Amino acid sequence: MELQTLTYIIVGLSFALYIAIALWSRASTTGEFYVAGKGVHPIANGMATAADWMSAASFISMAGLIAFLGYGGSVYLMGWTGGYVLLATLLAPYLRKYGKFTVPEFIGGRYYSKTASLVAVICLIFISFTYVAGQMRGVGIVFSRFLEVEILTGLIVGMGVVFIYAVLGGMKGITYTQVAQYCVLIFAYTVPAVFIALQMTGEFLPQIAFGSTLVDGSGFMLDRLNQVVTDLGFAEYTKGNKSTIDVFFITMALMVGTAGLPHVIVRFFTVPKVRDARSSAGWALLFIALLYTCAPAVGAMARMNLVETIQTGPVGEVTSNIEYEARPEWIKRWEPTGLIKFEDKNDDGRIQFYNDKNPEFVKKADEYGWKGNELKVDRDIMVLANPEIANLPNWVIALVAAGGIAAALSTAAGLLLVISAAISHDLMKGILTPNISEKAELLAGRIAAAVAIGIAGYLGYHPPGFVAQVVAFAFGLAASSLFPAILMGIFSKRINREGAIAGMLTGLIFTMGYIIYFKGVFIEPMAANIPANWFLGISPEGIGGVGMVLNFAVAFAVSKVTPPVPQEVQDLVDDIRVPRGAGSAVDH
Repeated sequence: MELQTLTYIIVGLSFALYIAIALWSRASTTGEFYVAGKGVHPIANGMATAADWMSAASFISMAGLIAFLGYGGSVYLMGWTGGYVLLATLLAPYLRKYGKFTVPEFIGGRYYSKTASLVAVICLIFISFTYVAGQMRGVGIVFSRFLEVEILTGLIVGMGVVFIYAVLGGMKGITYTQVAQYCVLIFAYTVPAVFIALQMTGEFLPQIAFGSTLVDGSGFMLDRLNQVVTDLGFAEYTKGNKSTIDVFFITMALMVGTAGLPHVIVRFFTVPKVRDARSSAGWALLFIALLYTCAPAVGAMARMNLVETIQTGPVGEVTSNIEYEARPEWIKRWEPTGLIKFEDKNDDGRIQFYNDKNPEFVKKADEYGWKGNELKVDRDIMVLANPEIANLPNWVIALVAAGGIAAALSTAAGLLLVISAAISHDLMKGILTPNISEKAELLAGRIAAAVAIGIAGYLGYHPPGFVAQVVAFAFGLAASSLFPAILMGIFSKRINREGAIAGMLTGLIFTMGYIIYFKGVFIEPMAANIPANWFLGISPEGIGGVGMVLNFAVAFAVSKVTPPVPQEVQDLVDDIRVPRGAGSAVDH
């Protein structure tokens, strides 16, 4: 069967499943819309959390970043994985014990202040929109490839699908849809990885193939990959390309940002008991590990296959560079999306793919008659294109398309729900119109979700970076604003409302300002995004770590010179830390 037909069938079946689940589990109360009635089983919640967590950044972009950055891309693996452990042990059970719907509700209650709740809503909206921009970018990429259209058209189609099941189903619908999406995405990620691992090394498990010898007898895969890329002027694959301080701060920002992400935290409000919150965090970690331990192998195999497809023999031999007219089918299929482009700079009709930013290699390239790198490959397509590059069967390629869509849609839907809850529940019900009826609140939530989809679509079309980079900015904002307020709210009785508000605003403004200064969101960047210009050599991806330190420092300093925390709130903090007495399931 033709690839396009197979893709339509597999993706169409997965869509039918998601929409059927969304309709079956349609939310009818605000409790079901925001926290699925607090009756989700821990294993199901673990799967839903894993799908919520493993977004387009994990499925589509992370292995692509590792493929191009090599060892330097490991910060994303370390940060995101470590962050999940932090979340499971430090925050999830205590937040569930508190028992409210949303993060702003916790902050508003703990810091006995509607202003604190409002600041938390503002932080949450900034974080969620930054994050969802990356997801919508991923949605656009997958749909553009699947439908063979431009990315804008793919984005609009994706927005329509998200609208259907996020707005209708609420958290209850999203939870069970995400369980199905997890099954699809993990199968779609691991099956091609196993095929390619067998093809290249003869090893069944990608994790073992990563350190194995190649079946063609050319040695260990990573040694061969180092040779292949350095021959074309790129840095060694196994050599780091970031400074130690930048690696430290990026990893820290991703870790603590993970623990402060509102759309992940809210998942722990959906289980019946505190013990279930811990249990579902453990299950989620197991489910996440299945994908994350495959990612380094997928990135390495993708880079090797890409380079060897273009450069088929010794560098410098004319016939070693493939002719453009004889380009593989996968390049032809991706070209309409605009995410892979060829420009014949020396008019020889062949593709030269090399590092034209390396001055030493440029001298060699001049001798070969090359006039610059002629192939631009968007890093975000590497995982989706990997099975095509490796000439895997059409059903595997179609399966990956379905998995990519599942990953992008699941997180986008979760984020949109968090935005809608922040506006309808925290802002309207909690602050502006406290007497609003449940029906009107539910309607406001759905309208907010619909508006948020429109804004997210715009941001997805004009993202300030690759999917994983945009997501890293969201983690930085979460690390610098919400994480310290939540952590101090649980473990410190000294932090008062004035300190928490000042800390959140300081962290958010500093981090957001730094990112806009170098990346330019809605405006042009104000300085070149290069290490020489960075504060202490820390990149915009890692600046959330500095923002977090500022948040802590300002919160403690302001709390010291302002009135102490009321006794009843101090008693509340003591109660949150005791893992007994949490409310059971509300309804389900």
